[in-house]
Amino acid sequence: MLPFPQVTPLDRLTLDFTNVLSDAIGPEHGLELADIEALSDRSAAALAAVQARRDQDLRWLDLPHQSGVQQDVMDYAASVQGQFENVVVLGIGGSALGNRALHRALSSPFHDIRPPAGMPRLYVLDNVDPDLVGEFLDTVDPKTCLFNVISKSGSTAETMSQFLVLRERLIAALGEEEHRRHMVVTTDAEKGVLRPIVESEGYQSFIVPDGVGGRFSVLSPVGLVSSALIGIDVPGLLAGAADMDERCREAPLMENPALVYAAIQFLMQEKRGNPMSVTFSYSQRLACVGDWYAQLLAESIGKRLSRDGAEVFAGPTPVSAIGVTDQHSQVQLYVEGPHDKWFTLLSVDRPDHTVEIPKAFEEHDALAYLGGRTMNELFAAERDGTRIALTDAQRPNVTVSFPAVTAHHVGQYLYLMELAVAVMGEHYGVDAFDQPGVEAGKVAAYALMGRSGYEERRAEIERSLSGPRRTV
Repeated sequence: MLPFPQVTPLDRLTLDFTNVLSDAIGPEHGLELADIEALSDRSAAALAAVQARRDQDLRWLDLPHQSGVQQDVMDYAASVQGQFENVVVLGIGGSALGNRALHRALSSPFHDIRPPAGMPRLYVLDNVDPDLVGEFLDTVDPKTCLFNVISKSGSTAETMSQFLVLRERLIAALGEEEHRRHMVVTTDAEKGVLRPIVESEGYQSFIVPDGVGGRFSVLSPVGLVSSALIGIDVPGLLAGAADMDERCREAPLMENPALVYAAIQFLMQEKRGNPMSVTFSYSQRLACVGDWYAQLLAESIGKRLSRDGAEVFAGPTPVSAIGVTDQHSQVQLYVEGPHDKWFTLLSVDRPDHTVEIPKAFEEHDALAYLGGRTMNELFAAERDGTRIALTDAQRPNVTVSFPAVTAHHVGQYLYLMELAVAVMGEHYGVDAFDQPGVEAGKVAAYALMGRSGYEERRAEIERSLSGPRRTV
């Protein structure tokens, strides 16, 4: 295990939940502090239930401490540095969103236009839209690419179809032997379709550990391999997650940001009737982190059945928004629309850059106040203005403050949200770690594509489609 880093409070994320309380937004839409505190025993039991499975089927809880895996990933990245212009992730869902979130958060926004010396671009092909894949094939030379194939089962139709297409292209361009150097596979250690292919082809491979579902896999090789390949600080990422693990492992409710966040989400829906959870990223770099969280929340808590088999149709609806962009597209609804949402603002204390606004056209009042200030000040004012507008309109909101957007801070946030969502599952009484709704869609797709063993389902679908269609 990696030792827990010595981190000062100034290096840690903070969760400000002042503006979900009735003192700030009134009793009709706000919570009483006592409402949250009343969940103390329930939260402690939920956390204990999750932690009890740490060494059983929730192995993602220990991912921050995987020193051996971290070293293996970094050694591999070093061994291929400078050999490829592009790294291409072939994966979907958790195998894609985590990679994209880390890339966008921890690389330059223009990394893929002008990568740092020796570093490749990163593409994430998480769709089988033929126009997307076709344009990629027409645009990017496969000989310049390292393909990172990610599927625990090896039966993910989208990923495996891409693998088959790109493998054929590579063999045609490079030959049977040389193409193998352009493939790295992340899959199950023993089971599934990809493992025997890895062994027969001799591909470099990494393991998705047991007890690590796709949406909880970002801190495993699923997210670490591509991160290391493009120069992201993998040790810092895991150290940040380890710090959050230590911070939240046993702390009581009001000292534990994961428990507080889980309690607020549960109470917002169950007590205040707010079924929509909006993550408002006031950092362009964190926008895809909001998308990652949307999957984490939706797939984990959105369930028809409770653990005891009762129909509950549980789950909040996640929305991802970007500040300040969506102030000019969504905030009108958020401030004056239905009282059915609560908001999490992601804020960054110390941006990497300072951009000064020059003085010019000072005879125009609409411009004069900007000159001599900075875009940093404007951005902060826009963020605070939105927070004030939401609060004045009695819209519950919390703020997660990042001291800076570094690997360490992003690691803290990812682990915080994973643990919070796991605890939410206990509050809602659902299994936060399955996804039967997703599986139903997969089965239908398998049947329609003619996969062996799905003939009966195909016949059912064909019967359902045989009746008259109503179109306009």
